[in-house]
Amino acid sequence: MDVSRAIALVTGANRGIGRCIVDRLLAAEAPRIYAGAREPAKLGELADDPRIVPLALDVTRPEQVARAAERCGDVTLLINNAGVNRNRPLIGEPQALANARAEIEVNYLGTLSMCRAFAPLLKANGGGTIVNILSAIGRVNLPAIGSYAASKAAEYSMTQGVRAELAGQGTRVVGVLPGAVDTEMTPGGDARPEDVAAAVVEAIAGGVEDLYPDAMARGIAEGLATDAKAVERELAAFLPD
Repeated sequence: MDVSRAIALVTGANRGIGRCIVDRLLAAEAPRIYAGAREPAKLGELADDPRIVPLALDVTRPEQVARAAERCGDVTLLINNAGVNRNRPLIGEPQALANARAEIEVNYLGTLSMCRAFAPLLKANGGGTIVNILSAIGRVNLPAIGSYAASKAAEYSMTQGVRAELAGQGTRVVGVLPGAVDTEMTPGGDARPEDVAAAVVEAIAGGVEDLYPDAMARGIAEGLATDAKAVERELAAFLPD
């Protein structure tokens, strides 16, 4: 895809990876970017750019997803970045079920809802591209944040299914599987959101389907290819006390 001609919609555009992706798309001269956020006022100075169209969008609310699809009928690039991470384990956590429901609602069902709403529009606009921001721990669980990893595993599997279903209409589906990224959601991560965003935009232009944009992500992918159980045991060691 020629990003300089893409009409993009980015969910979770007000911070973290999403905000950095918007910045990279602007630098690549994308002519219009719908910047989705639950509270568009938090887009701040980003909304001052004439190419930015602020969009009130909570991906867990069907009426807002439907309204976005109705308003953004010219989209050729959908970037599903909105996500939530409670940063807690599965068993040793009193609120584990509530956390898991919240993460599944946003990370899996919210992303699926956006894919379903925009697939017909992408088809009508020539095929286009969907980018789902996943996680490397969607391929192997990090028990310290086990419910988040499980939600990302569901999102990873869904991405493969959507990719297969939409191939016939010419829609490319990209899965981005970063490691720990230093954002408000996961502070202290080794990867910078700016670098992940740059890799995402390069992947959109270059035809990549599965992107591991940082050293941790690539290490997990390589480890799973050679000794998946060793990776599982390594991540299990990071359980909280």
